[in-house]
Amino acid sequence: MSLLSVQDLRTYFHTRNGIYRAVDGVSFELNAGETLGIVGESGSGKSVTCYSLMGLIPSPPGRIESGKAMFDGVDLLNCTPKQARSIRGKRINMIFQDPMTSLNPYMRISDQLIEPLMIHEDITKADALKQALEMLDAVGINDASSRIHYYPHEFSGGMRQRVMIAMALITKPELLIADEPTTALDVTVQAQILELIKKMQKEIGMGVIFITHDLGVVSGLCDRVQVMYGGRIVETADTRSLFYEPKHPYTRALQKSIPSMQPKGTELYTIEGLPPDLSKPLPGCSFAPRCEFANEGCTSDRKPELQDVNETHRQSCLRVQSGEL
Repeated sequence: MSLLSVQDLRTYFHTRNGIYRAVDGVSFELNAGETLGIVGESGSGKSVTCYSLMGLIPSPPGRIESGKAMFDGVDLLNCTPKQARSIRGKRINMIFQDPMTSLNPYMRISDQLIEPLMIHEDITKADALKQALEMLDAVGINDASSRIHYYPHEFSGGMRQRVMIAMALITKPELLIADEPTTALDVTVQAQILELIKKMQKEIGMGVIFITHDLGVVSGLCDRVQVMYGGRIVETADTRSLFYEPKHPYTRALQKSIPSMQPKGTELYTIEGLPPDLSKPLPGCSFAPRCEFANEGCTSDRKPELQDVNETHRQSCLRVQSGEL
């Protein structure tokens, strides 16, 4: 059963230097209990896609130009403020990438943790505080009973990240959007957090959108993966197919960039060039200027579209679609 259905999402930023097409025609679906990984370089549109769903695009300069995002019969992109308040923070929650700017420096951790419970659930402050303590224990904060009353600046970066994760999970959402949730955490705590997310998925059937640069985490956590480049999805597949049979040259290049994949003593592989300038028209394939397999046909006026490789695998490389690669 589809939990979230996104169709033709386009989010542009209108600036003095031009219109930046940060997300340019993204469509995908997420089922209940499923984990969808979104990978790609910085600037590929991963976070903006999810900020659009949460209504967090700063306007101006940002504007959602078109699209639908259906969640339980409600279009998240065109719903009323009352509908949005009843869904966001309760049924849909997000773990942000930078906990220092996402936590209120003037409020104690306890007040920030219990706030969503007090707003969305009919419980007392004492019960909300009890649930907050249990969640802090679950995300690995020692001596939670005393530390819950600290201010954010009294926590380390990793502990603030754990508080953010606790805030996102405390209402047991149906959909969790995780934007680089384990960036500031060491490997041991990262494994603990990922295990907690998996456990809650099994308990409540929570769907997860996981944004990351870490392909290792994706391979062990996600059911499906979509690769983004230049504001568009260039390949989407189940995790096994994407790792064992990648089709798009950009997906192959990302995998070749994993340090553990390199032979010892050799120079690390890097993708030459820079991501495209999204304020300018991109003729043909946006990855063509950096692609080792590109030819004249890749930079024509024909815009690559996703085509089926099989039932669970789609990709947009023109040369793969024509059978040349």
